[in-house]
Amino acid sequence: MNKENLSVFPTNDPLPDEFAKNFIGQAYLTMLTQKGVIIGNVTFEPGCRNNWHIHHKGGQILLVTGGKGYYQAWGSEVITLDPGDIVEIPAETKHWHGATQDSWFCHLAIEIPAEDSSNEWLEPVDTSEYMRID
Repeated sequence: MNKENLSVFPTNDPLPDEFAKNFIGQAYLTMLTQKGVIIGNVTFEPGCRNNWHIHHKGGQILLVTGGKGYYQAWGSEVITLDPGDIVEIPAETKHWHGATQDSWFCHLAIEIPAEDSSNEWLEPVDTSEYMRID
């Protein structure tokens, strides 16, 4: 499996530096819409994950399109994600998501529109904890 056959949506270039600094490993981003509801196709190489972060006011929805990944909300157990899974992330929820150690992972990231919404990037996911996920 590679990034080209994970999704019916295109996978373009690596994340821009402004986003890449909040990821461990290589991820790719193709913006599908940028007006109204913002939707991005995000692809993670094996072992790649984003830092803990919070979507203020609007929240986020993840639609898993390929590979195998993880999602974790602060204070909760890690959830394994497969194609077809949907994750509804309420506003103000500290969380992270990314690929498993041995699989590519792809999802559509949908930002729920809200006035004055923003994203707050926080600390990286602890590598030793990530490596212990089964």
